[in-house]
Amino acid sequence: MKSSVPVCPVPAEQQPINEFQDLSGSWFFSWAMLDLQGYLKPIVILWSLSWLLAGPVAAVSFHPNRHPLQFFLSGAVGACVLPLLALARLGLGWWYVRDRLCQETIFYEESGWYDGQTWTKPAEVLQRDRLIVTYQIQPILKRLARTLAFFAVLFLLGWVGWGFAGGAGNN
Repeated sequence: MKSSVPVCPVPAEQQPINEFQDLSGSWFFSWAMLDLQGYLKPIVILWSLSWLLAGPVAAVSFHPNRHPLQFFLSGAVGACVLPLLALARLGLGWWYVRDRLCQETIFYEESGWYDGQTWTKPAEVLQRDRLIVTYQIQPILKRLARTLAFFAVLFLLGWVGWGFAGGAGNN
């Protein structure tokens, strides 16, 4: 019996479904697919490790004994850099695959940068890819957006706390 779906000319490593499977199987990108505890653990670990650099910088700026709130707030914000970079990388990777799966026409390279081609997905492939986006990738992107919103709320609360502590004028 012959399949109604035409053969895909896109090289296997450039097919959106395979890019999705590669991302899902990657140790870094699969982190966003873990249960809540498994997802939050690397964020907390990265934040804690970032204190190794952010803490001494904050201590030089705000002596912990004289300005404990400013020390903590500046160190906490500095320690957020590494987790935010990791979350940004996660988001960019998943967003790229989401876009490739949603596109009706796929750009691919047969053997190098100079011979790009396009392939229009058949309706069955496009429908399958968009179902993957809806049920598997969109929840990941929503989780990442909620995490970034959480960091934004923390920064806002830190800014308010900084104002109550008197800001940098106490140095």
